[in-house]
Amino acid sequence: MPERTVFKSMSQKHVLSLGPQASVWEAACVMTKAGVGSVLIVDTPGHLLGIVTERDLMTRVLAKAADPQTTHVADVMTRSPHCVPPETLVSDAVLIMIERGFRHLPIMSPAGKILGVFSVRDAL
Repeated sequence: MPERTVFKSMSQKHVLSLGPQASVWEAACVMTKAGVGSVLIVDTPGHLLGIVTERDLMTRVLAKAADPQTTHVADVMTRSPHCVPPETLVSDAVLIMIERGFRHLPIMSPAGKILGVFSVRDAL
């Protein structure tokens, strides 16, 4: 049986995103409502700028006592995150995540369109 690809394994196919001027509080609310652990940060044409994860919120906001309502996601996001194409095998994505300490991998089409985020949860 052929191995699954990251795109076929994603639990949610819609892209959860915010602009760079959104507050950390907004990001946390959006993530909580969607039941996910990350949100992509994009500019107006949909170009990926970064990703904000639960870990970013814990280490760059809570641990530093930053105000979540006045801190912008652009100030705490992981910039230029590592991305993979949709045909990446789950085993290859998991290896990347283990080696680099990631829990989330944005999936990008060859044309640069954001297709979603593959997470540790999707690998199970």
